[in-house]
Amino acid sequence: MNGRDCDIAIIGGGLSGGLIALALAVLRPDVSVRLVETGDQLGGNHRWSWFGTDLSEAGAALMEAFRRTEWTDGYIVQFPKYRRHLKSSYLSLASTDFAARLERDLPEGVIMTGQEVTALDADGADLADGTRITARTVIDCRGFTPTDTLQGGWQVFMGRHLRTPQPHGVSRPTIMDADVDQLAPYANGPADNDGAYRFVYVLPLGAHDLFIEDTYYADKPLLDRSALSARIDEYQRQLGVTGDPVGFETGVLPVITGGDFAAFQRQHRVEGVAQAGARGGFVHPLTSYTLPIAVDVALAVAEDADLPGDQMAAKLEARARRHWAAMGHYRMLGTMLFCGARPRERYRVFERFYRLREPLIERFYAGKSTLLDKLRVLSGKPPIPITRGIGALMSKAPPLTVPSRKDTQ
Repeated sequence: MNGRDCDIAIIGGGLSGGLIALALAVLRPDVSVRLVETGDQLGGNHRWSWFGTDLSEAGAALMEAFRRTEWTDGYIVQFPKYRRHLKSSYLSLASTDFAARLERDLPEGVIMTGQEVTALDADGADLADGTRITARTVIDCRGFTPTDTLQGGWQVFMGRHLRTPQPHGVSRPTIMDADVDQLAPYANGPADNDGAYRFVYVLPLGAHDLFIEDTYYADKPLLDRSALSARIDEYQRQLGVTGDPVGFETGVLPVITGGDFAAFQRQHRVEGVAQAGARGGFVHPLTSYTLPIAVDVALAVAEDADLPGDQMAAKLEARARRHWAAMGHYRMLGTMLFCGARPRERYRVFERFYRLREPLIERFYAGKSTLLDKLRVLSGKPPIPITRGIGALMSKAPPLTVPSRKDTQ
């Protein structure tokens, strides 16, 4: 290693960083790695889900040994006008189980939690305690930060893990229950915001365990924990379930509708340092599902694990540009959602989408829609007036920045 501490230093122990470390341990155990995470646990406090059709054979093999929940009998979507059972399998992984496998399967000395990184460069990382980690290749996986180079809206959510005294009786996941009031994700929001696309997500994790998440496609990244908690309480009453909360999570994710991706890359670039995860632009711009993309990037890093840092950085930048180009269809749909549909009527876009053929829906979530898929999504009677749709395509959503205090009053 020529006096270096490791071959590859991964900064950020979330989904992307953890999967890269795992792929290297499984496929290239000869490569030495350090996985540096600011928090006390890898993965933070999250739950990641994916469809059985999302992963390649190699990707499914990488995820196989994680303790996760899998539903092989499909899932439910529900809207004011109809309810549908789709047959694709669905899987979900809790961050505690994510961390447990990494702690078990990564070699001793790889994981470094509770370590804040103060500076990065092509040769390594400086830690807050004065330690420096030196590496041939540095990969920055520290997550998305608000930016004025991209436009769009936000996916805001709160999830509650409930343990019920009696079996709750829910057998299948409900991926999207939009037959709920279309409210803003905050109790007393700005006067110019009359709602958001709201849906509830329900996962039966066991006979006595239920995960309920209240989710919004909102114009601003504001989250009122009290309001969302009360709405989950109300949804529980509608389901007829009681119990004790044993965990929760909240999040605010970008829904990207456009922007200058080259400027985004320049904004985050550190010469010679590779970028992965949301920081590198590796997200599904409309659904915010990240696990399938993170798996593919992890496998790509392992495939070329011997690359010097500058070449790995160039490889992932080029891959991110190709990903951005391939996601144009989804950004266009996001523009129509945020700029063409009134907030309380955004659910109509998804209500129409979920009437389409199931293989098309599977490819949509995997980010692999065919040309015929794209034409089919845009054909037929539109869920919003044509004039509003055309106007939306000619407009721009706000930049993905945190609103000022003035904007929130």
